[in-house]
Amino acid sequence: MCEANAYFFRDDKEELILGSVDLVTPRDDGSFKLVDIFGKQKIVRGRLKKMELVDHKIVFEEED
Repeated sequence: MCEANAYFFRDDKEELILGSVDLVTPRDDGSFKLVDIFGKQKIVRGRLKKMELVDHKIVFEEED
């Protein structure tokens, strides 16, 4: 499987937003739409901090 887990980085730790993410789509308002392999969707407001594809992680953080 190639999906990843999405996390939000705050207070020096990563909090799970959504597991088994299959699709990440940037939106016009600066947020991101995440969709998992089951069709569950979440909107993330913040910026993309990093993607660790080998570790299947997508990490977001608050905007400055």
